[in-house]
Amino acid sequence: MPNLLSNEIRSWIGRSAPPIRLEVSRRDIIKYSIATEQTKKIHLEGDIAPPMFLFGTDKPLVSISDLAKDGLAKDVLTPPLPLKRVMAGGIRKKYFREIKAGDKLLIQKKIVDIYQKEGRSGPLIFVVYNISIQDENENVVMEITQSRINR
Repeated sequence: MPNLLSNEIRSWIGRSAPPIRLEVSRRDIIKYSIATEQTKKIHLEGDIAPPMFLFGTDKPLVSISDLAKDGLAKDVLTPPLPLKRVMAGGIRKKYFREIKAGDKLLIQKKIVDIYQKEGRSGPLIFVVYNISIQDENENVVMEITQSRINR
């Protein structure tokens, strides 16, 4: 299998996206809870956010004209890879406490690994991200490990 990972690509390991600040409002929790058909009163009243509430918050808010061809926001933390077809590789989440209305959060995304494997239809490149979510006292609220596969 030819090695597709150049030194330039490997140099992306350790790079971080600009941090995103987010203040969680009761209204946001209620809207999300209604949209995702939550049934627990604590979610529907906006006290505590449902577990998937922060999914995608590491993505920037952009206008439709700034979306890529696949409909996603262009990510500043995407290395220039020779394989262009992107697939989701998996997500692991670790919760340290519940997300509550009024929380002021800092979301930091970093590339922690890039590696290559051989798949059934050819080479695959995995990009692994760590997304750390902290409160205003710098306590970790949630850690996410996410991988993206290029083929």
